Amino acid sequence: MRKAVTLAAIALTSTLALGAAAPVFAADASPSPSASHGASSSDSSASLQLSVASGKPGAEVKVTVKAPKGSTALSVSSKALEDVRLSPAGDGTWTGTAKIAKVADGNYGVSLTGTAPDGGKLQATAQLTVKAETPPPAPVSSLKLSADHGRPGDKIGVTVKTAADVKNAYVTSDAFGGRVDLKGDGHGTWTGTAVVAKDVKTGYYGVHAFAGGKEFDTVKFSTEAGGGGKPDVKPVTPLKPSEHKTPKGSVNTGQAPAGPLPGAPADHA
Repeated sequence: MRKAVTLAAIALTSTLALGAAAPVFAADASPSPSASHGASSSDSSASLQLSVASGKPGAEVKVTVKAPKGSTALSVSSKALEDVRLSPAGDGTWTGTAKIAKVADGNYGVSLTGTAPDGGKLQATAQLTVKAETPPPAPVSSLKLSADHGRPGDKIGVTVKTAADVKNAYVTSDAFGGRVDLKGDGHGTWTGTAVVAKDVKTGYYGVHAFAGGKEFDTVKFSTEAGGGGKPDVKPVTPLKPSEHKTPKGSVNTGQAPAGPLPGAPADHA
């Protein structure tokens, strides 16, 4: 009998202990007013999504915002986006469209701000990469002459540089008597030799450079017809010995009168 009382007492004591602990646990689990306010201000209560992760200036981007129903003053802003306007789409969703602004290539942040139904602040962010699809710069072609002047017969070195995929290059000029084809090295460098025309006149001439059939440059070239050069005179062909004739008498030939050869005996009467 004594033993049973003891067990009952133990059971009663355990029940009382558990009953005392239960109210304490329940009080700790209940959210406080301040904790509830903090939850609505958390970034996780709103989200921001863009239809594309990257784009070029002028491209359209669709914006989707998720936030608690009843949220107000929702705004999406970014240096990379122009005129973002949101409209309710139901079920705590807002949507809008915007165009990528004309900004330098790079990564830009996109931010969402707003007010939750309980007055807390809403925030969310996203990233947008702007990359302008600018065409590669046109290959810069150049023309270089070894000299900017010449006389008939002079040889002038010509060098043209173009893109590696150009199929042909040449120059034309009246100073060179027309077209001068150039030889390429397969890497965009073309070389050749132009000869100043024999019948060229003194003056200035244009040298026109072509690459792939299109003219890209013109330089000025001056000429001096015969200046300082050898005169264009045909040489005189010497007479053969049999064609020589002995002049008779002194007819102002510039030669001495005929007489006896040196060492020959004199004639006597």
